[in-house]
Amino acid sequence: MANPIICEVTRGGLVESMHRGAYVVVDAKGRIVSHAGDIERPVYARSSMKVMQALPLIESGAADALGFGVKALSLAAASHSGEPGHAALAAEMLQRAGLGEADLGCGPQWPDRIKDAVAVAATRGGPARIHNNCSGKHAGFLATAAHTKADVASYLDPDNPVQAGVKAAVEAVAGIAIDGGRCSIDGCSAPTFAMPLTHLATGFARMATGAGLSADRAAAARRLLDAAMAEPWYVAGTERMCTEIMRLAPGRIYAKTGAEGVYVAAFPEAGLALALKCDDGTTRAAEALLAALVLRHGALGAEADAALARLTERPVTDRNGALVGHIRGYAPT
Repeated sequence: MANPIICEVTRGGLVESMHRGAYVVVDAKGRIVSHAGDIERPVYARSSMKVMQALPLIESGAADALGFGVKALSLAAASHSGEPGHAALAAEMLQRAGLGEADLGCGPQWPDRIKDAVAVAATRGGPARIHNNCSGKHAGFLATAAHTKADVASYLDPDNPVQAGVKAAVEAVAGIAIDGGRCSIDGCSAPTFAMPLTHLATGFARMATGAGLSADRAAAARRLLDAAMAEPWYVAGTERMCTEIMRLAPGRIYAKTGAEGVYVAAFPEAGLALALKCDDGTTRAAEALLAALVLRHGALGAEADAALARLTERPVTDRNGALVGHIRGYAPT
């Protein structure tokens, strides 16, 4: 059975495009509150799970030993836009660990914004590893390696203690054993894992509440989520959905995108979390569905709900800025 339609794109009075997908909302015990589509099919979590991957950075003692503040912890679980402030903080994190940009194993990437890319082209001639959207995550990996005396050069190897610790943390939080068939390599060359949406969402509900986690892991999880919610610009960047959603209700919602149409969100006060996947990997559809789900389950207040309603139905314009259609997100049940 095909997954339901989660987003329609209109032009004039006609539906021009449609996107299908699945989502699930759960509590910290994994009990399903709402869902649609195939929520048991394994999907690669990609960057949506970065906050899980950052747990060893705190649990190893590396973050405190190196003096990483709230902004650094936010960047350690970020998919940033490569803006100057992002690159500068990633470089500072590396410097605190006694390392540098050359130690990063992620490939070079142009900044998202045109003006930032132009500046990089003018000053450096091309994109650099420090501008990679995952450079904060990699700086966290490297800091953990340096602090624990693991081999820095092979820090991305799945058998390196850093990545072994990351995989163990993800498995423990999500409540699933990840075998070799559900492991692959992300765009930034780090290991990535596949799991059903139910486990991905349950992991975030547990991180948000501490339920089912040891005291130390619960504290580390909440510290990372609190850092992201306190400094959402470092999670994504200017005019990015993750950043804007978290700014709507500071401290009350965590949201994080992943590649190929994956998104997660957690509501600490309600003890709920969600995970979604757009079948065709389209960001516009994933963002529209996320807004619809947060509007339904977030209970963030009238002002936030008004902003979310606008995000569930975003305008389609022509090159002159005239309204010609809409991108509409649905949360079918």
